[in-house]
Amino acid sequence: MVKSPSHDWQRPATPIESQEHSTQIALFGTSADPPTVGHQRILAALAQRFDQVVVWASDNPFKQGQTPLCHRQAMLKRLVTELQTQYPNVSLYPHLSDSKTLRTVERAQQHWPHASFTLVVGSDILASLLHWYRVEELLCQVQLLVVPRPGSQIEAGALTGLQQQGAQVAIADFSGPAVSSSAYRAAGDLDQIPPTIAAYIKQQGLYPWADCNSTPLMPPA
Repeated sequence: MVKSPSHDWQRPATPIESQEHSTQIALFGTSADPPTVGHQRILAALAQRFDQVVVWASDNPFKQGQTPLCHRQAMLKRLVTELQTQYPNVSLYPHLSDSKTLRTVERAQQHWPHASFTLVVGSDILASLLHWYRVEELLCQVQLLVVPRPGSQIEAGALTGLQQQGAQVAIADFSGPAVSSSAYRAAGDLDQIPPTIAAYIKQQGLYPWADCNSTPLMPPA
């Protein structure tokens, strides 16, 4: 893993001097298919480092066969509601959801016109990030905070490529735990997800091992 002092995480510097005291907002979008204890721990860590943590579930254009977005938003709402008892600065904003991250950032800028934004990404997506929609424009709007994930090294070449596109990149001083949504979908390990999410999955029969006799309900508005 590449981790030099120049890339270590620090509270993001505000790029415009007149915004020295602007609100520092972490933007955390996720497929949430389903939300895991890994999401929970990352959000808790972000809540201790930023003024506000903004969360949403979205469709990933690089993934196929995702659970309907309405269910993923509903599960994420449960996760965030549980976190808010300890971290009230974590909030769910479903209207930010878009398959194009640039559009999400533009909506966030309209909602918080004087804030400074840091886009939080996992180390596993660095290789694909340069192929995102209008990535140069996106990287001019936000700083990047890369959260290391087990089994996914942070390659120097990926960081260099981003910086050549104008990105301000920092590596988080915490890492995601060795759990993932895909591992849960593959094996149904309940240790991977919070109990409130497990209850929703069973209630809705969302995955193959959920109770087939359950009666699906409409997801919360």
